[in-house]
Amino acid sequence: MHDPSPRLTRLRLTRFRSYPAAELRVGGRLVLFSGPNGAGKTNLLEAISLLAPGRGLRGARMAELAAHGAPSWAVSGRFEDAAGGFEVGTGTLDDAAGERRAFRLDGEKLPTQAELAERLPLVWLTPQQDRLFSDPASARRRFLDRLVLAYEPRHAREVGAYERAMAHRNRLLAEGAPDPAWLGALEEQMATHGIAAAAARRALVARLDGALAQGVAGAFPAARLALDCPAAALLDRMPALEAEEALREAWREGRRRDAAAGATLSGPHRMELGFTHAGKELPATLCSTGEQKALLVSTVLAHAGLIAAARGLAPLLLLDEAGAHLDAGRRQALSEALLALPAQAFLTATEPGAFGGGRIEHFAVESGEIRPLAPG
Repeated sequence: MHDPSPRLTRLRLTRFRSYPAAELRVGGRLVLFSGPNGAGKTNLLEAISLLAPGRGLRGARMAELAAHGAPSWAVSGRFEDAAGGFEVGTGTLDDAAGERRAFRLDGEKLPTQAELAERLPLVWLTPQQDRLFSDPASARRRFLDRLVLAYEPRHAREVGAYERAMAHRNRLLAEGAPDPAWLGALEEQMATHGIAAAAARRALVARLDGALAQGVAGAFPAARLALDCPAAALLDRMPALEAEEALREAWREGRRRDAAAGATLSGPHRMELGFTHAGKELPATLCSTGEQKALLVSTVLAHAGLIAAARGLAPLLLLDEAGAHLDAGRRQALSEALLALPAQAFLTATEPGAFGGGRIEHFAVESGEIRPLAPG
């Protein structure tokens, strides 16, 4: 196999959501799960998403993923790539807490998820993200961070370290009269990891904006992206070390204000990502629902091509109800665009013929049963 991008060939579920036990074997690059609402289609995408680092496409607590009454759950996937393939397994242990999650790679326990991030980039679109442009800024920050993670696997560690240090700082400020040296040490950690995270976001937005401007999304309108982040703006004016010092100084001066607010009021965690319909020069918030969905699709398509060119392997794409709010022409354009990418993509739809085309591997899903359908 010459394509270095990972492709899922087998998925196994044990006591996961609506599936007491299931096994799915996949051969295609474009896979469609169709069936009525509540049939378990999104559960399949969620299971795949949990084979990569993070909490999955629903962001659910681990205990919520087990089938009703089950003490634990497990998901495993076999992937083929240029190196011969690998197998990932994850799930919770049989304990009362239900939040202890383990990972295995080719049968060996993984102490961290870093290696998975390197080998298995993964991006998704869900119906909840249809509200991305009206949701709080934190939703757009999470969306961007998932895109950055596929480009720069270390990004999750930088964001996690920054948020942990910030949470500790907030607790110390809330307690009153904290040790200035201790606060200074935490602010130094925040600055180091915060500037690294801001730099990764800034770099990806610039590259992605450039890719979108070239019209790589085909029939879909190009989005123009704008990163509003004071920490990233510092990097436009000064080297990273000076930017870190500027953040530390701002936090030192803002300790009393932040203590009164009960939160750190400035920093990379306050970042905002703006979207504009480039063809109409219209902010995404003012676009129609269909145009907003098309802008999201164009961003994800451009991102997949960008990652494939930069890393040599394309991310797996999980597109839950991606055809919603798209007309028939754009649904067909989406399937053609996905087939043109080196990525493997999984889609869901309520109607079997939502995307059409004989090159789509099609499974019918109903009441937790998965049945392959002949091309047609």
